[in-house]
Amino acid sequence: MQYKVLVVDDSTFFRKRVADFLEQDPGLTVVGQARNGQEAIDMAASLSPDVITMDVEMPVMDGITAVKKIMAQKPVPILMFSSLTHDGAEATLNALDAGALDFLPKKFEDIARERTEAISLLQQRVKALARRRIFARPATSRPVFRTPATETQTPRSTPAKAPLKSGSGKRYAALAIGASTGGPVALQTVLTELPASFSYPIFLIQHMPGTFTSAFAARMNNLCKINVKEAENGEIAKPGWAYLAPGGKQMLFEGTSRAPRIRIVEDKDQSNITYKPSVDLSFASLARIYGGDVLAVILTGMGADGREGARSLKSRGASIWAQDEKTCVVYGMPQAVAAAGISSESMPLGDIAANIKTEMSVRG
Repeated sequence: MQYKVLVVDDSTFFRKRVADFLEQDPGLTVVGQARNGQEAIDMAASLSPDVITMDVEMPVMDGITAVKKIMAQKPVPILMFSSLTHDGAEATLNALDAGALDFLPKKFEDIARERTEAISLLQQRVKALARRRIFARPATSRPVFRTPATETQTPRSTPAKAPLKSGSGKRYAALAIGASTGGPVALQTVLTELPASFSYPIFLIQHMPGTFTSAFAARMNNLCKINVKEAENGEIAKPGWAYLAPGGKQMLFEGTSRAPRIRIVEDKDQSNITYKPSVDLSFASLARIYGGDVLAVILTGMGADGREGARSLKSRGASIWAQDEKTCVVYGMPQAVAAAGISSESMPLGDIAANIKTEMSVRG
């Protein structure tokens, strides 16, 4: 199957570069190139692309405004390109709030060691988004996703709510969540539903550049009832706080479950590790500190990061949950733990927070 892509950027050079990279994949074809947000809206309506790549800063109409209008009029998966600066991070997070599904740094050398690796990553991300289908949504909700196998369902219906779990009665000492593509919105959905009385430390591992994690943590802290911060080396994890692993580094743990100390390392000696931060490394480190007293949740994301770390946790008695396929932007990481028989539950994104509160006996 060949997917249609609309490339949007005010730079002729960058539009051509992205188009050339995409069309090296026989499964992708660039059906149009827009110079600004208004042209993007018009071309999205007339060309019906499967995916749009979108710049943030453009004349006539910026990318964030264009995302909002496209998602309101004719929803389509959108991949943002952004600069690796604080302002770029804020703009990208605003675009994700507006409905964009994923992002990549605009400088390809920032995401790969070599040109061929960067091209492959771009192609993979675009194809992963193209496999999702977005149908119209109410103005106050996130898009409704469908895989090709479920497209026969009524387009305007939302995923059916699964029955909430009853608590298992298991003892817990921490909550850990791993995510990648689609993760910022998924994490926001879960964390904003947790009450201020949440009495466990929370550890968050989201694949994200370093300049983005500080901005994302600050945003979540403003939106959530719990406290959210970017994790710092040497600090003791406290109940009711969520610690986000810094981008480009690894978040590990030492000490005891009563006084877990966070270690932030540069990971210079582990060049074979693809993801920085890595869900696998953080989960495995948590297993050594907490044993089985952890509820670990794998949210939407490409690849299989988290599977081996979740396996380590489960071998010590921890509970592993996965987001279900229908509500994932990319059903990669959750599928990996489900297919390996590691996760005990697969559930819609909208039910995860309520089930966490029930399972961990949290009121509010």
